[in-house]
Amino acid sequence: MTGFEVVRDPLWNNIRLDPEALAVIDTPAVQRLRYVRQLGHAFLVYPGATHSRFEHALGAYHLARRALAQLEDASDACLDGPERARHKLAALLHDIGHYPFSHALEEAGLPHHERLAERRLLHGELAEQLARLGAPAAELLALIQGRSKAPLAGLVSGSLDVDKLDYLSRDAWMCGVPYGVIDVDRLLTSLTVAPGADGRPTVALHEKGLASLESLLFAKYQMYRNVYWHHAVRSATAMSADDPGLVERVEDRLARDVGLEPGALFLDFPAKPDMLALDLPLVKRDGSVTHLAGAEAAAHLGLPRVAAELYRSARRLRVFVLGEARVEAKRIAELVMLPREAVAAWAG
Repeated sequence: MTGFEVVRDPLWNNIRLDPEALAVIDTPAVQRLRYVRQLGHAFLVYPGATHSRFEHALGAYHLARRALAQLEDASDACLDGPERARHKLAALLHDIGHYPFSHALEEAGLPHHERLAERRLLHGELAEQLARLGAPAAELLALIQGRSKAPLAGLVSGSLDVDKLDYLSRDAWMCGVPYGVIDVDRLLTSLTVAPGADGRPTVALHEKGLASLESLLFAKYQMYRNVYWHHAVRSATAMSADDPGLVERVEDRLARDVGLEPGALFLDFPAKPDMLALDLPLVKRDGSVTHLAGAEAAAHLGLPRVAAELYRSARRLRVFVLGEARVEAKRIAELVMLPREAVAAWAG
């Protein structure tokens, strides 16, 4: 195969699909992503947020293609054809196991979509196409799940992966909000390869890209606070979740106490403790390498110094009710501060 296609995209304009992408895009497993909304229930608040995982997959593929080309042009990486194709395919297929309704079903206790990717990659027409392309599904799965030791695996799953670059930019664009503004071009041209914490070569950032990296972190914080964790979005998410465990027992006990039927009260306290976490090498202008993680990240960037406070400000403990009821905020706050065993005993 030597042909390629170009598709128009509202975010990146022209996306070139090389032969390996064309070979898998028309399979049922990939076409299914056309009907999986990228932001789940967010369209109830932001009417433009009806974009799909399919569009996002194409965007991630496009950025992976650009990043690989930049690294090779700068002589930071030298890939053979199969290696290059594997990384681009992993970016294209990174959400292949995704549920409908964004991450709501994962919050309800179902396996994470990265785990479900195995079934899609190893069975059916997609698996047949990957075999014809000489792209081992096991290697793609390792890249998608963040287990690969390949030097450029961080492009697919890492602190600065193409998934984040596309979804933050695309979600902001489609929602019509100014929060997800990232200097993607500067970040891509600042990518390099350097020894990681374990000494193996990995995706790294040149010091000239620090300001752009901070724009990504702030965009992430703003998008969680204003879009992903918007109160109406979280209300719909809480109602769609089916949690048979302790949370549901607590919700039903609280519902009875305020005069509601079981199932008419929902608690929501979203969590993403690694929201602003970093873990990648930084190549300084003098050629030395340090590691952007923990205190070292705070030494070079402003946001990590206040990451805990920003995370706290983005989260909200909310109670949603289907009917009129008086819920005492102090009681709910005291309840969630109790040890798990005490809460379980109270809920019965």
